[in-house]
Amino acid sequence: MTYLNITKKSSNITRRLSSVQLIVLFYLTAVLVSTLLLSLPIAHRPNVELSLIDAVFTAVSAISVTGLTVVSTVETFNEIGYFILVFILQFGGIGIMTLGTFIWILFGKKIGLKDRQLIMTDQNRSTFSGLVQLMKQILVIIITIEIIGAIILGIHFLQYFPTWEEAFLQGFFASVSATTNAGFDITGTSLLPFANDYFVQFINMILLILGAIGFPVLIELKEFLTKNKNASYRFTLFTKLTTVTFCLLIVLGAVIIFLFERNHFFVDKTWHEALFYSLFQSTSTRNGGLATMDVSLFTEPTLLFISGLMFIGASPSSVGGGIRTTTFAIMILSIFFYAKGKDSIKVFGREVDPEDIHRSFIVITTAVMICSTAIILMCILEPSFKLIEIIFEVSSAFGTTGLSMGITPELSLYGKLVIIVLMFVGRIGIFSFLFLIRGKTVKENFKYPKEKVIIG
Repeated sequence: MTYLNITKKSSNITRRLSSVQLIVLFYLTAVLVSTLLLSLPIAHRPNVELSLIDAVFTAVSAISVTGLTVVSTVETFNEIGYFILVFILQFGGIGIMTLGTFIWILFGKKIGLKDRQLIMTDQNRSTFSGLVQLMKQILVIIITIEIIGAIILGIHFLQYFPTWEEAFLQGFFASVSATTNAGFDITGTSLLPFANDYFVQFINMILLILGAIGFPVLIELKEFLTKNKNASYRFTLFTKLTTVTFCLLIVLGAVIIFLFERNHFFVDKTWHEALFYSLFQSTSTRNGGLATMDVSLFTEPTLLFISGLMFIGASPSSVGGGIRTTTFAIMILSIFFYAKGKDSIKVFGREVDPEDIHRSFIVITTAVMICSTAIILMCILEPSFKLIEIIFEVSSAFGTTGLSMGITPELSLYGKLVIIVLMFVGRIGIFSFLFLIRGKTVKENFKYPKEKVIIG
């Protein structure tokens, strides 16, 4: 078979695939390439061997920017391995189509309709308008944030590491990991060495928030800051809703963690230690996966609450997973307005589209079903682990958060496969998952008479 025939056949196959199927195929290809790169001996420390399943697990964790690891990053990979991980984290965090668009532009490729459909699907957008410009802005903003973070942390780390090379390597990796909310670290113990360094924690929290709050929010903020002083600017409903929800979850999360642990983990801590432990853990549950303490030391109510925060995850069109903050907000608002006897949601001077309400409950219901199934499977496959450990691990994987109670390296082959699937679904999103498994949309030519059923 000639090269021309192969190219034509592959082109016909891609034309038959939907945008969602192509995006999933791209991410699966990225996982395959990442697995091969992470399996290269030149990326490993001397006398270290990485099994296939562990390489796949690490690759999926990096592509989904989760941070759950079955091997120690610092003990397994050398400096080359670190840079390979950073490269993978960029693809996973910013999105394949964002970097892909940048590469296409560099090589002078015209961005056609199919390419724009892929961008729209990858970034969870509803219109074609301004997609290429959106990709450029996302790339510039995220790279700028990472560079600034790397410089600040690198300079600060000079007091912790013997050479400036090591200090800036740690700062660079930490900045990329925090901005992409990946949760990977090359300290060997996450941010535990900086449990009393509030400056490092503050910078990491800022980077985590900027990565998880959503690319559209960052772009609107940039436009607001660079607008003409005399010009008015109106933020979209999405930005208002996701920002308020995101910030409330961090604040309420910190308050509840403090209240739950004030007579337990925080009993011998000073007020500022308790404040930063609570605030950092609450911020990290948005999707960060970094920790300033061993989370297994928390009580079960706190661990269940944190599992809920990880299940919610980050904002839409961000580096994060989970059901997303706007989905959670719309669910809460739906309950609130229904209880008040209202049949619509009115917030910030706007009315939420009924289709978005419908979609939100589909996402939540599907996510609950997926995570519940995963928990049951894990209980069967991993009987040696406590239920709270499994719930925590499943929530962390689905929310692509990366926090763990320490059971990840002890998972069996089948347990690892369950977590791999959860991380992948968390990265591509619930709707992409549903669109992937459903058939083609069939237009209904007729309707049946409607009839009420008893609910609740």
